[in-house]
Amino acid sequence: MRKVYRGKDIEVSFDLDQCVHIGECLRGDTAVFQLKRRPWVLADEASAEVVAQVVERCPSGALQYRRLDGGPQEKVGPGTKVTPVRDGPLLVTGRIEVTREDGAVETMPRATLCRCGHSEHAPFCDNTHLAINFRAPGRPYKIHLSEVRVRLDRPITKAADPRAVD
Repeated sequence: MRKVYRGKDIEVSFDLDQCVHIGECLRGDTAVFQLKRRPWVLADEASAEVVAQVVERCPSGALQYRRLDGGPQEKVGPGTKVTPVRDGPLLVTGRIEVTREDGAVETMPRATLCRCGHSEHAPFCDNTHLAINFRAPGRPYKIHLSEVRVRLDRPITKAADPRAVD
């Protein structure tokens, strides 16, 4: 379920079910994104431009934004691009329409889609590929350690993620 954090100039939304715990948000601006604070997103702690730049680095689309200040919304390219990650999900960018189990359709600019076939949040990746030792060719993807990924092979679980109770 997508939660909304509204600031004066920008609104940030977050869906924990889509998060693959790369941690770009936590590394991007610690005044705006703090894992142990409630709410964990304070959109007014940086300019709308900075918040938008950090959100756009989220590969999963778990974080999205809507500018309220008349500034530019996230640009979606003319086509859809799919990049397989080595031993991991498909990184998809462009105009992506995802139909949820309840029939709701969400349009997204970015997503990480399951490629191993074992995600409990299909069609989105939930990092199950790490637990089952999934192997497949693809582009290497640099993952930095953070509060949500203390080990490369074992990100924080959804149950342990403090953002679940925000």
